[in-house]
Amino acid sequence: MSPPDTNVEREKRRHRPALIGIGAVLLFALIVMFALAVSTTDGERPETPQATPDATDVAPEDG
Repeated sequence: MSPPDTNVEREKRRHRPALIGIGAVLLFALIVMFALAVSTTDGERPETPQATPDATDVAPEDG
């Protein structure tokens, strides 16, 4: 239970800096995550490597 003499307005003022700090950290984390996603994807799709034929890929000769 909370004490009966709680001053809600004073508690709002006391918690405001902490809430602003939490919001700023969340915003910073979102910006960093977005920048990381953009820098790692680079906007270009990687080319798929072409398979090189080996001995098992050669068609049998009619002979």
